[in-house]
Amino acid sequence: MAFLECNFFSDVLGIATTMNVILPEKRQQRIGMKTKLSSGKLPVLYLLHGLSDDHTIWMRRTSIERYAAQYGLAVIMPDVHRSFYTDMKMGYQYWTFISQELPEIAADFFPISTQREKTFVAGLSMGGFGAFKLALNQPERFAAAASLSGVLNLAEHLQTVDSALLKKEFKLIFGSAAEIKDSVNDLYYLIETNLAADVKLPKLYQCCGTEDFLYEDNLKFRDFCFKKEIDLTYQEQSAVHEWSYWDRKIQSVLDWLPI
Repeated sequence: MAFLECNFFSDVLGIATTMNVILPEKRQQRIGMKTKLSSGKLPVLYLLHGLSDDHTIWMRRTSIERYAAQYGLAVIMPDVHRSFYTDMKMGYQYWTFISQELPEIAADFFPISTQREKTFVAGLSMGGFGAFKLALNQPERFAAAASLSGVLNLAEHLQTVDSALLKKEFKLIFGSAAEIKDSVNDLYYLIETNLAADVKLPKLYQCCGTEDFLYEDNLKFRDFCFKKEIDLTYQEQSAVHEWSYWDRKIQSVLDWLPI
């Protein structure tokens, strides 16, 4: 495996930004004395960070490079600061960046596939929301998406935030909770809209710790998906909102991906 820190300029953001990238070697596995060579473009996982983290966090807190090696999987880890993967009301256009510009840049720089069946997205907390937001807004691009302890009912979450600073921050990002309803940021609305249009949805994976402050929100989303007969794999276990849990569960995600 190769690990790269890629610094580049984003026309959408109007600033220089960074993504961390893991790339497998062409020679994936050895069979006896022979080496089996991979061919074609690499399957790719876009791996998204949470609210208080950045593009470095998955490499610092998990063994994602070691985990991805056995799958011959490229991993793209972009930086979106505290944007909630959104075109902010007052700030940068991170939704346009993550959904349009970044995939094009990554495909130009690296030998990754752009085929739906080889393209996946996952994330934790804010990144779990971002992963499902990408998959449900662009179901034609992603074969599977995974949320680890994700913020899945965004409008309700914003209304329950106690911190005055976070309330001001969310207002700069979204405007108001009412503006999330029936928008690209409303995961429930996106599912309803796709089902009404008979759109083929990506496979979804969702997990959350039973002591996590987002657990009840995750249960509501799980029950909604099951009611709508969405192809959702759900897992839970005793855990809070912390990295030892996500380090274990990203391994489950990689094993679940239809690679």
